[in-house]
Amino acid sequence: MDRPTRLRNLRNAMTKAGVDAYFIPNTDPHQSEYIADHFKSLEWICGFTGSAGNVIVTQDFAGLWTDSRYFIQGEDQLKGSSFSLMKLSVPHAPEYFKWLGDHLREGQVLGMDMRMFSVGLIRFLKEKLSAQKIEFKHVDLIGETWTDQPTLPTDLVYAHDIKFAGKSRIDKIEAIRTEMKSVGAQVHLLTALDDIAWTFNLRGSDVDYNPVFLSYAIVGLDEVILFVDDSKVPNILIGELGADGIRCQPYGSIAGYLSNLSSTCVWLSESNVNQVLRDALDSSNHIYSSSTAPNFLKAVKNEVELNHVRKVMEKDGVALVRFLMWLEEEVKTESLDEVKVAEQLYTFRAKQEGFKGESFSTIAGYKGHGAIVHYRATAATAYTLKEEGLFLLDSGGQYLDGTTDITRTLPLGKPTDEEKRDYTLVLKGHIQLAMAVFPKGMKGYQIESAARMPMWKYGVNYGHGTGHGVGFFLNVHEGPQSLGAGRTNNPKAGFVEGMLTSNEPGIYRANKHGIRIENLVIAKAYQKTEYGEFLNFETVTLCPIETSLIEYPLMTKEEVQWLNSYHEKVWNKLSPHLNQAEKDWLKEKVKKI
Repeated sequence: MDRPTRLRNLRNAMTKAGVDAYFIPNTDPHQSEYIADHFKSLEWICGFTGSAGNVIVTQDFAGLWTDSRYFIQGEDQLKGSSFSLMKLSVPHAPEYFKWLGDHLREGQVLGMDMRMFSVGLIRFLKEKLSAQKIEFKHVDLIGETWTDQPTLPTDLVYAHDIKFAGKSRIDKIEAIRTEMKSVGAQVHLLTALDDIAWTFNLRGSDVDYNPVFLSYAIVGLDEVILFVDDSKVPNILIGELGADGIRCQPYGSIAGYLSNLSSTCVWLSESNVNQVLRDALDSSNHIYSSSTAPNFLKAVKNEVELNHVRKVMEKDGVALVRFLMWLEEEVKTESLDEVKVAEQLYTFRAKQEGFKGESFSTIAGYKGHGAIVHYRATAATAYTLKEEGLFLLDSGGQYLDGTTDITRTLPLGKPTDEEKRDYTLVLKGHIQLAMAVFPKGMKGYQIESAARMPMWKYGVNYGHGTGHGVGFFLNVHEGPQSLGAGRTNNPKAGFVEGMLTSNEPGIYRANKHGIRIENLVIAKAYQKTEYGEFLNFETVTLCPIETSLIEYPLMTKEEVQWLNSYHEKVWNKLSPHLNQAEKDWLKEKVKKI
């Protein structure tokens, strides 16, 4: 079925359902970043494969809203369709509600599959469209028209060994119950897939990049239920869960369970729980709305996890050293393109013990492609690498003992003065943040200016956040903490010891180059004085940072000392795992400046 036929069939279904506009988000019932093929309704209807997008269809209009990261991709993928690209002026700003307010008349009906919309988003939309008295209708028109929709994934769930996790599922459930008692909750509804995987020390492969599985969970003061299709759970694992006081129920039975609750205090997160599940709860229940307990608990890595993180960085660093050596030689042949580079990096990582896959789709951006923040090379768009210009490589791995995320920017030829200055400003920002000392509990937006300050002095800035939380063999993007410019009201979003976060400032010049330097850092105790507790960052990523691009007069003595110290650590940790040729290459890359 081609796109015009899909759109025509959807419009026919809209007419039968009495719907004037139909809203299709790019998510699943768990508000996941990466989604199973079964839920890729937006891609099916319009062909857009980016991670951020919303589609609205009426009888005479079809539009895709996305942000600047995907403008080029959106224009390319919508060619030949009836869909218009609606460019958001601010990333993540849902300007589609303004369009709806301008184009829907009073009393018209907005249809949507409310399993795909969080409680918070539905409330937002109703507030913004209240003046138009728009009627909201729950209807799954994609399910009616997508005749060959993929089935739900059936891959098996597997245990994540306590030797990696550091704490048993029983310990984690008790920690959640402690949090529940502190707020008077009797039942905690968990719908975010990484919350559930962490809580039960389980992993899966239902979506790309994140080792999670489709499920819901209830943690009560007296019972724990995992809602997952039993065909996905081996009998031996069902027995282990049962021995820990956890019973399994079918994935699709969660709404029925919720509908039987009454006069109960239910803790849920309105940013994760979909509207259909919220509507299943009787009005006699009291709702405690807040970020989930696992959202914070899993962000604070225990000592077992932290020690594994440090070791996994050695494995990842070895793979990267071998890859970078290979790249230096192969680029001379002018036979490499961005796709081949990403594939070869995967090959080097896959040889490391415990490797389970990439933590996200590798961003391999040569020259102007490096300026597209979430660029993804395809056979049709990939540039061929030559001995000139800059190459940005942002990649990561999923290992049983940790998750990695690293970016390096490399010169493939003689750099220009502008490239060197931009690179040096990014490096200065990266180092300044790596050296930051700050009060315990401080929010990311209060810290990240350390990375931006060197650029601001030259009138330069970047549009993305400076860092995000990272899971432990879980989602590469994890909350509640972040090093972002936006404020947050989440009281749990302040930095405490044990949080693993990325440090990734950048500079981007359209059609010229993109520069980003990224390491992962662990928040750790620095000192305690009469003014309180202070933290700093331990950089744990292990890979040489390019020095040939540095404009040395711009560097401070302290920044040079940090870089030399970092490179000494890279040498000490990685060299024992390398052969002599690899050691010789690395020694040259980490020599003191």
